[in-house]
Amino acid sequence: MNTAFLLMAQFGARAAVPLSEVQQAYFPHLAERKLLEKINKGEIALPVIRAERSVKTARSVHIQDLADYIDARRAEAMKECSQLCGLK
Repeated sequence: MNTAFLLMAQFGARAAVPLSEVQQAYFPHLAERKLLEKINKGEIALPVIRAERSVKTARSVHIQDLADYIDARRAEAMKECSQLCGLK
């Protein structure tokens, strides 16, 4: 299954999704400001795009970067599950 295609279906045919929408869909337990703080600290490996260099410009996430992040988290979960369940 291609995660990027599923995200395009979820968010529409956009290359980049506003950070606020990503936060609502995948990080509802974090305020947007806290999410951005964790990203900036490197605690969440998700590149954030700015349309301009201005601090006030809107922030967004490229759909492929979000797909890669989700796939990496899934791989970690699968590895952990395999270790816990004694598989492979």
